[in-house]
Amino acid sequence: MFDANELWKKRLGAHLKETGRYMRLIFNDHLAFALLFFIAAFAYFYQQWLENLPEGFPVAWVMGIVLGLLLTHSPVRTLLQEADTVFLLPAEHKMNRYFLKAFWYSFFIQLYYLALGFAALSPLYLTAYPYRGVKWLLYLAVILIVLKIWNLLISWWLLKERDIQYRRMDAFIRLVLNIFVLRFFLLGDAVLYVSIMTIIFVGYFLWMYQVYSKKQGVAWDMLIEKEEASMQAFYRLANMFTDVPHLKKRAKKRHLIVRMFTQSVPFKQQETFAYLYRITFVRSSDYLGMYVRLFLIAIFFIFWIPNIWFKLVFALLFIYLSGFQLISLWNHHKTIDWIDLYPLPKKVRRQSLQQFLQFVMLMKTFILGVVMFWAATWQEMLILWIVGGLFTLAFVNTYVKSRLERRQTV
Repeated sequence: MFDANELWKKRLGAHLKETGRYMRLIFNDHLAFALLFFIAAFAYFYQQWLENLPEGFPVAWVMGIVLGLLLTHSPVRTLLQEADTVFLLPAEHKMNRYFLKAFWYSFFIQLYYLALGFAALSPLYLTAYPYRGVKWLLYLAVILIVLKIWNLLISWWLLKERDIQYRRMDAFIRLVLNIFVLRFFLLGDAVLYVSIMTIIFVGYFLWMYQVYSKKQGVAWDMLIEKEEASMQAFYRLANMFTDVPHLKKRAKKRHLIVRMFTQSVPFKQQETFAYLYRITFVRSSDYLGMYVRLFLIAIFFIFWIPNIWFKLVFALLFIYLSGFQLISLWNHHKTIDWIDLYPLPKKVRRQSLQQFLQFVMLMKTFILGVVMFWAATWQEMLILWIVGGLFTLAFVNTYVKSRLERRQTV
């Protein structure tokens, strides 16, 4: 006899076991040390910055935008699998309790991330509005919980909508509503505006309920597509640290960037892997985006941190993270047999990846050095160029080399 509760327990247990196994590999010694340093340094400079908070800083807008983004992103994790379209379809009328548990599981998982954002922004709020006290933060916490439930419900109803443009429009509308409700509430003296925005939000919520409550049945293909996209995003993150056999590779054209990265590669047999790794870096949906995100975060910290030496340390940290996470390029084509048919020794392949990692790390060092010139002085720019260059050479020719040699023997 079909039991929706038992099915959910099995799916949740398997999901936690799968993600937990990769999380242990992601948070290895290197990343754990980098995160510990990052959090400690961020907390220290955050406190220093709050003590000298600029007058007129738009606290309400910053908190509204950050928390609004966390509220708007409200996917419902169902843990469904592709085969469910066949085996669970006859039991669709018995799946209500399963989907209810999936909804609350999604709520508590996202509430955790929302709480982290709330905790990080609370000192900023109390510094800007010390006369309001903790009571306002408690009110804000209640509002965030209510808004998160509303956003999750609307996201769940919209899983019956197949028009992607309509779903994007809904996300934009909810983002605007979330931001303005929070912004006016945080100002404290705009009760009329808060009431108006709340009425609009409730009206939009009731209208969505009226439209989608009439649509019967479960959009199995949409639920499975969303669940698979969520798992693939997690697998792409884990693939930067270990081999993930479940990962589905995706490629994007990016013709202009491909030409920029490959036009300098000579048309020679020995440069086969040099060309392969460059084009993989650009066209893959993982590596280039990760590289750019780390670069932008590094720029933020270089401008935000007042201490010169910590600027240099953070720049080196993000140079290291870029090189460390790009080591996974070695296994990107592991499932493609024709890579092993190239008439080239594995030593050439290893050296090509080392040279490419050295290239991208030195390129980031150079650009961050220019940023350091604008944020500090030309002396710090030269220091970063020298120290970053020496670190890159040492990292690639010691740690990366030994790690790739071990992988060659596996």
